[in-house]
Amino acid sequence: MVALRPDLAAGVSGAAPPRPRVLWALGAAGVAASGASIWLALTSEDLSRPGLQVTLTSWITLGYVSSGLIAWRRRPDSRFGPLMVTAGFGFFFSTLQWADGAFLHTVGHLFDLLPAALWLHVFLAFPTGRLARRKERVGVLAAYLAAVGLQVVKMVARPDVAEIIENVQLIALSAGALAGAADLVLRARAKGRAHRRPAALLIGSFALALVMIALLLLAGAFQWPVFETLRRLTFVVIGLAPVAFLAGLLDARLARSGVGDLLVELREDPTLNLREGLARALRDPSLTLAYWLPQYGTWADEQGRPVRLPGAAEGRTATLVDRAGAHVAALVHDASLEDEQELLDAVSAVTGIALENGRLQAELRARLQELQGSRLRVIEAGQRERQRLERNLHDGAQQRLVALSLELGVLADRLAADPEARTQVERVRREIATSLEELRDVARGIHPAVLTGHGLAVALESLAAKAPVPLRLEVELDGRPPEPVEVAAYYVACECLANIGRHAQARSAVIEVTLAQGSLVVEVVDDGMGGADVERGSGLRGLADRVEALGGRLRVWSPRDGGTRVRAELPCE
Repeated sequence: MVALRPDLAAGVSGAAPPRPRVLWALGAAGVAASGASIWLALTSEDLSRPGLQVTLTSWITLGYVSSGLIAWRRRPDSRFGPLMVTAGFGFFFSTLQWADGAFLHTVGHLFDLLPAALWLHVFLAFPTGRLARRKERVGVLAAYLAAVGLQVVKMVARPDVAEIIENVQLIALSAGALAGAADLVLRARAKGRAHRRPAALLIGSFALALVMIALLLLAGAFQWPVFETLRRLTFVVIGLAPVAFLAGLLDARLARSGVGDLLVELREDPTLNLREGLARALRDPSLTLAYWLPQYGTWADEQGRPVRLPGAAEGRTATLVDRAGAHVAALVHDASLEDEQELLDAVSAVTGIALENGRLQAELRARLQELQGSRLRVIEAGQRERQRLERNLHDGAQQRLVALSLELGVLADRLAADPEARTQVERVRREIATSLEELRDVARGIHPAVLTGHGLAVALESLAAKAPVPLRLEVELDGRPPEPVEVAAYYVACECLANIGRHAQARSAVIEVTLAQGSLVVEVVDDGMGGADVERGSGLRGLADRVEALGGRLRVWSPRDGGTRVRAELPCE
């Protein structure tokens, strides 16, 4: 059985839903507030075109209250629904300034600019209803202080001072609205992928509304002649946000019908690309999958690479999927999907088995990566040990033999009167020279110093000079590849030439080294008896391990009596 862990999965409700009577009471209050605004607009002598004003006030008050109640019922643990309801009633309180009574007019005047701060709060707090970042909290707090705190000061100040305070209010709130719009745009772009269409529509309406609010406030501060027209346009745009929100809810209901299509696709094709199918079902192109690997105690992507689940302030969240009480996978998606928990539940239940299979595949890939890394570390450790042995032989035994040969030369000069002793000394010197040459051959076999000092091309030329058969060497390189690649390529050529000398009975051989599509390609071809087998011989098997540990590939073609061709491809990037 697939279950979403309520204590871990993002977006799972933890709060009890509001009582229906509370929602009905708030809905009735919203209707009453809208009716009161209509009555105030129609009876006010200060409003021009009261019919249009009635339409706009009802559009905003009822839109925010009704949408907020729906959001609150669907997501009781989110503050976004209550915030929208508050914004709707806050706008109503600002319309009380149209009343003729002194008390109601004063209350309306006190909350005249409060809706601007409320809308900034609502738009920046989408979708959780919480301001995740400190700069957002500071900006919204400053907006409330400018809208209400300075309003109190203005109401008790002298007329000339009140005018200055009002301009400060309007300009400060305008700057806050523009900063909020920019923050919404940057937040959407920071995701780096296509945003969900419903969420993008809602974020776009929020940003546009904040820009219109900023223009309206500036028009009031600088007394632009288009103030009334701009106010009506602003109210229309502000009222679009609840419509976009409701459109997102409708889209979520339509999306749940697509879950059945995903189930049919998985039954018809178990190898379906699960991420793409889930992205279509959830209407979120940015969706990614993370699998829990209990053996490693970490999350991994589909390739087995470790990943980190997003934090609360990143605009993305993770819904964890469990089977039999244990983690299976995490759906990393846009945070706006938290409002569509039913859709997440349905998709998680339908894809439970497929997610379990994906987790097993990710675990297998992680083990393969660990194995490849282990092989590479073993080869690198062996290579370091080879270099150490080569240095010790060069700086130790070889130097002592050279010094001993020189001392014997001096002794031979002193024994000029004894030809027999001089002959014996010369014989010993020849034996030392032979031993020294053999020791140098051993040292070069352990690790070719010429490779480190002069590069692959020179090292291969040195190797070709001692080839057991006539050899044609072709090296086409621009610069030096990475050292591990150079070493692997050298040993491929070295082992192949050794096999040619011991087993192939060849008359000639060719070594070609080229760069092709980001890989160093080494090909060794001979015209011998063929029959080489990677699995039977330890030499070719060791070469294959060395090449594969670097992410490369070794292939051998060796038909009987048809010669042998060895091709190693080593990635250089």
